[in-house]
Amino acid sequence: MRKTVAHRASIIFDLDGTLIDSAKDIQWVANTALSEIGVAPISYEEAVSFIGEGAPLFVKKMIAARSVETEQQDFLLEQFLKFYEEAVQFSKPYDNVVTVLEMLKANHDLGICTNKPLRPALKILKHLKLDHFFKCVTGGDNPFARKPDPRPLFETSASVGDGLCIYVGDSEVDAETAKRAEVPFLLFSEGYRKTPVEKIPHTFQFSSFKELPEFCLLYTSPSPRDRTRSRMPSSA
Repeated sequence: MRKTVAHRASIIFDLDGTLIDSAKDIQWVANTALSEIGVAPISYEEAVSFIGEGAPLFVKKMIAARSVETEQQDFLLEQFLKFYEEAVQFSKPYDNVVTVLEMLKANHDLGICTNKPLRPALKILKHLKLDHFFKCVTGGDNPFARKPDPRPLFETSASVGDGLCIYVGDSEVDAETAKRAEVPFLLFSEGYRKTPVEKIPHTFQFSSFKELPEFCLLYTSPSPRDRTRSRMPSSA
């Protein structure tokens, strides 16, 4: 039986809630910043609900949740970003992420497009020994825009390779980014989404990283039959 060989793709990942579970560290950052002005901490659930649109919007939501004067926003953002680079204590990769990245890297070019600021993103990737998997990391403080604007995804994909771009993420923001970029979107259902899976546009959804290589193979297979199957969304 002839072995199927996949075309090389540019597989771009979101970071928080997709490759790593980092909400406890982000909650620590938020509460450490709030403690600087004597404001009550936010809960883990609140932290998760604020994640996904970048540090400035996280801080804006945090301020609204604690009725902090808007005049404090710039100071809190400054403190948030300062502590963010130290936030590595609780973060960890989701199960099977390392094994799957090793498998994918053998045949594809990998990158990260996240709304997390670049320096904290690079710091946590290095701390978790994930940095060597990726040819390019684009943070939310890039000169283009933040997701769901598709430009950071375009730039990341162009930097890692010229193969088919596939985006892997966990949230509504990631789904909208892929939609605007007109690229396949693989939805990790166990991250920080706020909406039921069936209401988030996606090409495929997976709850375990063990499933990801098969979906990538379907979308990069040279077989016409496999390519047809790969275009069938897993939900309406």
